[in-house]
Amino acid sequence: MQLAKLEQNNTVLKFYCLGCKDHHWVNVAKDKGPNWHWNQSLTKPTITPSILVSSSWGEQHEIKICHSYVTDGKWNYLSDCTHALKDKTVDMIDPDTPAEWGD
Repeated sequence: MQLAKLEQNNTVLKFYCLGCKDHHWVNVAKDKGPNWHWNQSLTKPTITPSILVSSSWGEQHEIKICHSYVTDGKWNYLSDCTHALKDKTVDMIDPDTPAEWGD
């Protein structure tokens, strides 16, 4: 089963984050802007450096943080995450999972 999916002319890697219950993308094109190193596997991806997603939500502008490493098809969530998977390691799932899954 694929755990990551190439998009945008093979320049962007898409995957589903169980902590955020949403998709994350990283640029893997070596010739464009900031990019991540990827082991070229869609079934057991490893992506470096870490992935940091930060956003402001709701009327109170609550800051949500997801900071993780992806190693051999597993999410390694770091201690500064603001979601329930903080400090946990979990298997990745199908990248075509709808963003509203799990709500």
